[in-house]
Amino acid sequence: MTEPTRKIARQATSVVAHTAPEPEDDDPLLGFAPFLHTAPRRNSITPDLQRRFVATLAATGIVKVAAKRIGKSLEALYKLRARPGAEGFASAWDAALERGAARLEDMAMERALLGTRTPIVSGGEILGHWDKPDNALLRFLLAHRLPARYGAQAREVGPGHPVWEELAAQARAEVAEIKRTLQDEVAARAIALQTFRRRRLWRQRQAAGARAGDITDAWEAEDAEGKPQLPAWDDAAVRRARTILAEMEADPPF
Repeated sequence: MTEPTRKIARQATSVVAHTAPEPEDDDPLLGFAPFLHTAPRRNSITPDLQRRFVATLAATGIVKVAAKRIGKSLEALYKLRARPGAEGFASAWDAALERGAARLEDMAMERALLGTRTPIVSGGEILGHWDKPDNALLRFLLAHRLPARYGAQAREVGPGHPVWEELAAQARAEVAEIKRTLQDEVAARAIALQTFRRRRLWRQRQAAGARAGDITDAWEAEDAEGKPQLPAWDDAAVRRARTILAEMEADPPF
């Protein structure tokens, strides 16, 4: 970024406070065909002044500053620009403005991302400085450089718009995954709870001995001692049920 030319840093808040290097003499921008006066006078805007004006305009982006630099009025410059034979000067003028605008845009992006040097003041004393990012400027630049994503167009996205459809497809996939996960969780808890109940009945039978009746259930898996086990099949629900059952055994819910 170009450095401020103001003596006091806090004054460097306008485009006037920043300038870029002027184009070199061999820059294509200065290779235009200038207006040639048929009978030049002492105050005529000569080809050399026209090139100096264009060079300053490219560096500053401000017509008034460029006019002042060559000592000519805005009225005289605009009159010259409109004269037949000044087409080359007019085109160079426009190109210089575009270059100046591009420089200002780059400067704005740099300020938005890297921040502006800002003093840290306490008790009327400057304790230091920090680079303060400009989020409002960043949002403005994003809205204009990427309007489809951050500008007014993005706020008008609706059904049928590619962005809308892409987001909708992602949402549907996420909802389907959530539903599948919930279904697996419900199945796992049902399996774990059923096995836990069977184990509770089994413990009651063990304590009752011969007086206990038989245990009948939808799951008949048992170990060698007759202790109820989880179903024999291996899937996500049973694997999850194994964890839940261990938690129930460690801290019985009832």
